Amino acid sequence: MNATRLIAIRHGETAWNVDTRIQGHLDIPLNDTGRWQAQQLARALADEPVAAIYASDLQRAHATAQAVADATGAPLVPEPGLRERSFGALEGRTFAQIETELPEMALRWRKRDPHFAPEGGESLTALRARIQATVHRLAAHHAGGQVVLVAHGGVLDVLYRLATGQELQAPRTWQLTNAAINRLLWTPEGLTLVGWADTQHLDTATRDETTA
Repeated sequence: MNATRLIAIRHGETAWNVDTRIQGHLDIPLNDTGRWQAQQLARALADEPVAAIYASDLQRAHATAQAVADATGAPLVPEPGLRERSFGALEGRTFAQIETELPEMALRWRKRDPHFAPEGGESLTALRARIQATVHRLAAHHAGGQVVLVAHGGVLDVLYRLATGQELQAPRTWQLTNAAINRLLWTPEGLTLVGWADTQHLDTATRDETTA
């Protein structure tokens, strides 16, 4: 079977990203910076051959993906399997609040306990299984082509770990930048890393009245 090229994107910035507030499955919109990032991303990918764009059905990811769809002309398909990890009872809290109000949970989270699931939420093990199955299904459907996946920080973290063989508990040493371009290769044997955290389209763009 031919390989499938994947362009994996974390959604543009939200106000809760700035506040370090846990979003999870809560449906938070892009802020002004996030909308600008989505437009810069769309320009960067405008000439890419894209068979389809799959996006988490949460609006911060869908709005980012819509900008890419408008630029490339590729069909945009909502994909709940690409949602962020569900953080259950932790959603809506800042990192600082979790440390203060729920210290035991904070410790297990900080240690990246793969089996820890916040009340009503999802463990890292469950998240990895969900993302691995979703990406395999989508990529296999487009063997030999290229697809864009627009998702969330937790999803991108899992993709990097799957592509590099990093364990769930390994400390993160890679970036999960909003609207960065990340490239992977999929075959039935798994994922391979091609390029990660390309932000040239954001670093070189001038944000003024014409590009805001």
